[in-house]
Amino acid sequence: MRFLYGLLLVAAINFIVGCGESPKNSKQETDQSSMPLSEVTKLGEIPSFMSEGLSDEEKTELKKQILPHDIDDVSVAEEKFRALTEKAKAGDPVAQNHLGVMYYTGEAVSKSPSGQIMNNDPELAAGWFFRSAEQGYADAQFNLGLMYVNGEGVSQDLMHAVELFRKAAEQGHVDAQNNLGAMYFIGEGVERNVNKAIEWFEKAAAQGNEEAQANLEAIKASQK
Repeated sequence: MRFLYGLLLVAAINFIVGCGESPKNSKQETDQSSMPLSEVTKLGEIPSFMSEGLSDEEKTELKKQILPHDIDDVSVAEEKFRALTEKAKAGDPVAQNHLGVMYYTGEAVSKSPSGQIMNNDPELAAGWFFRSAEQGYADAQFNLGLMYVNGEGVSQDLMHAVELFRKAAEQGHVDAQNNLGAMYFIGEGVERNVNKAIEWFEKAAAQGNEEAQANLEAIKASQK
């Protein structure tokens, strides 16, 4: 779930953040996060960028090496999902955010009102992100902000997205800081303010965020 704000800003809007994930800062992680949204890797699969050019036998061997050994144990997966759901319903913001990620990516299966199995459920995902974000959980605020930017699971609302990014950014969420900088620079959902954009890019860059660093360099180059 990401897109570019024009040519100047590099990867301004990033990715859904899961349970307890740390921001992606290394070159390798940046490359992985640059995959398009259609490249969501579901439970039991390996990303295409890792398997490109491999034979079926090589893919099978790679899958054995990198996936958890109990990935095909349906009963184990179901038990973990039930436990996660119970925590989420009990009000655990981390579990709520993680459950939202699972419904967004399709790891958690849901059905339409007609009973049809859905590949993913952005509306249900947004609902869980909302519950978690209301409790001040930064990852969920960031994720819900992305949903509002793209109008997935909710009506597009850039002003609301800015507010959610701001709440997460003020807690030190590095990707929210970078995204907030992008919104200020472009003037989407907030009045354009280059100084504010630089301020938030600098905060993210200070945490090692390569995209924010690239955005700062691009701004400096445009001002010469």
